[in-house]
Amino acid sequence: MAEEEPMAEEEPMAEEEPMLPGEGVDVIAGRANWSTGYFQAELYKQLLEELGYNVSDPAELELGPNNGYVAMAQGDMDFWPNSWYPGHLAWLAGELPDGSLVGDHVSIVGEEMIAGGLQGFLITKSFADEYGVYTLDELNSNAEALAAFDATDPVPGNGIADIFGCPESWTCDNIITNQIAFSGWDNIQQTIAGYDAMFAQAVDSANEGVPMVAYTWTPSAYITQLRPGDNVYWAGVGAILDDSNPANQEGGAEHDQRGDGSGGFAAIGPDQCPAAADNADGLCPIGWIAADILITANNEFLAANPAAAALFEAVKLSVIDVSLANVEQGEGADPTDLATQWLADNRGLADEWIAAALAAA
Repeated sequence: MAEEEPMAEEEPMAEEEPMLPGEGVDVIAGRANWSTGYFQAELYKQLLEELGYNVSDPAELELGPNNGYVAMAQGDMDFWPNSWYPGHLAWLAGELPDGSLVGDHVSIVGEEMIAGGLQGFLITKSFADEYGVYTLDELNSNAEALAAFDATDPVPGNGIADIFGCPESWTCDNIITNQIAFSGWDNIQQTIAGYDAMFAQAVDSANEGVPMVAYTWTPSAYITQLRPGDNVYWAGVGAILDDSNPANQEGGAEHDQRGDGSGGFAAIGPDQCPAAADNADGLCPIGWIAADILITANNEFLAANPAAAALFEAVKLSVIDVSLANVEQGEGADPTDLATQWLADNRGLADEWIAAALAAA
C-alpha cells in the first residue's frame, strides 16, 4: 500500500494590528494668534496622530481667545493648547446665543505648564538708572522722568507715558487697563496694537537707550532680545491688582493677580528687578501672577474620545524646552520640525503619554 503523504502544516494567520483609538476620527485643532504657542499646538497634533487621529493643521485655525473659546464651545474647534489661566477664565463666562455659558461646553484639561507663564513689564535699563524709576509707580509720579519718556514714546508730546501693551482681545490688554486704573497711574496709558510691531520698536528703543516700557512674557524668544539686567529691567508694580475691576472690563473680576496671596511676585533678584531690593523677602513685585498654560477642549469631544482626554491629562512640558523651541522658531525653524525633533529626543516620555492614552481607550 502506498504511504500517505503527510499533510502540509497550515501557516498561522498573521495577527491583525489592533485598531488605534483615533482611527476614523477627525480632530479640529487650533492655535493662538501669538507665535509662542505654535510649538505646543504642533506637538499635540503629532501626539494625537500617533493615536490614529486625523488632525487638522492648527495653522488653519489661528484664533485669539475672544474667538477661540466660543469656537470650542460651539464645536467648531475641538481643543486649544494655548490657554493662560487665571486671566482667560473671564472668557468662560461669555454667553452664547442659546443663553448658555462658554464654560458649560468646555473643560480645562491637564497640567501642560503649571505656573509656566511669567509675565510683566520691562523698562529701558539706562533710562531707569538715570532717573531712578524702577517701578511704574515711580515713572507715573516723577515729572522729570515722565517728560523724558514722553518725548520719544509712541505718542510724543501728549504729557503721558505711552507704554507698549497687548493687542486687542488678548486678555492682557484688559488686565493692563485694569492695572492702570487700580494703581492710579494717571500719567500712563497703554498702546494697543500688533504685538510683534510694538516689540520691534521696544527692542530698538532699549538698545539705543531710549525710554520705553513693554509688556512681555516667557516662555518666549522675546526675552532673548529684551534681556533683564542687560538692556532692560523688570519694572516693579506697587499694588497687585485685585478682583475689583476698577476699569469695568468685561470679566474683569477674573483679572485678580493675587492668587493665593503670593501672586504678583517672582523670585527675580535686584540685578534684573531693582525693585526687589526694597522687599524684605527679596522678591520682585512683578505685578502679575505666573499663569498656568493649559489645554482647553470641547466637552463632547473629550467624552467621545477618552484616549485624547487621557493624553491631554498626561502631557507636561518643560518651560525650558518650550523656550528653546521658541528661540529656534524665532531664528526661522518650522514649528512642525521642532515638534518632530522634540518627540524624537524625548521618545521615552512621549511613549509614557501614549501608553496612558491607550490604556484609557
